[in-house]
Amino acid sequence: MRRRHLIPLALCPQLLLPLGGLAWAAPVDTPEPPDDEPQPQPQFKVSAALLQQAVAQRFPLRYPVKGLLNLDLQVPQLQLLAAQNHLAAEISIDAAGPALQGSHHGTLALDFALRYEASDLTVRAHQLRFKRLTMPSLQPSVVVLLNTYGPALSERSLREVVLHRLQPEDLALPNSLGLQPGSITVTDAGLVIGFVSKPLSQP
Repeated sequence: MRRRHLIPLALCPQLLLPLGGLAWAAPVDTPEPPDDEPQPQPQFKVSAALLQQAVAQRFPLRYPVKGLLNLDLQVPQLQLLAAQNHLAAEISIDAAGPALQGSHHGTLALDFALRYEASDLTVRAHQLRFKRLTMPSLQPSVVVLLNTYGPALSERSLREVVLHRLQPEDLALPNSLGLQPGSITVTDAGLVIGFVSKPLSQP
């Protein structure tokens, strides 16, 4: 007996059906695979350029520090950390105010994981990790003091920031097959959103 099955994308790239960012394989007649062979699932891809465009919508930002100075944050430059399944961000900062006696330029560095928020179909930054805050024109002791604000500044700048928003039409086909977004994998080209089966109680 022969059945129609989905074949792996890598084995038949000419059968890919581009549905926005959704990649799927077309069914062909193949011998029935063993029962324990996993079935291929759809994937939704988000390019690095789209991630950069999304994060840019939130910036620039200004944060005052107790009336002593202002920190102006410019658009973060994102970097894909595929090995860690994280994204890194480097943010240019301009600091000025009475406490600094002038204006100084520096950089805030951090990285973060990603999560999917089903209520609004978004991919968001979370689990932010502050790396360092550098300002070469300031005395080292002042930079050390400013670094105490680093974790809070990282959280306020990028925590839960939307990096991509799926559209209902992106999920129409997976929904019809009882699938929902699951894993988020960082690659050298962007993100790959995998799909998993919905719980039986979920419509």
